[in-house]
Amino acid sequence: MLLIVEPGEERRSRPAEEGRRAMERMSRFTESLKARGLCKASDSLRPDTEGVRLSVRDGKRIVSDGPFTEAKEIIGGFFLLDCRTKEEALAIAKECPAVEWATVEVREIGPCHGD
Repeated sequence: MLLIVEPGEERRSRPAEEGRRAMERMSRFTESLKARGLCKASDSLRPDTEGVRLSVRDGKRIVSDGPFTEAKEIIGGFFLLDCRTKEEALAIAKECPAVEWATVEVREIGPCHGD
């Protein structure tokens, strides 16, 4: 999986036209991955200003509405890929336009506790 990890404040302050150009580039990248049979799923995420965080501590429910000012970065979207190796996933991550304005984190799908 490729996770697009963006500086939160940069995304919130990005001019609309710049955001549209970025999305067009990302859409072309997505279509390229699909045409090559590599993309199983992908999507962008709504801004953190529209998100909600939930936790339960000592039986008490804690709900926090975004934006999450304590968070320096936000997950802007993801690509679920069908890759044979980590090196292949890294090569695809390098093709992603978001590497120019965000960090593209490569994560393998696996069990929660490393079993």
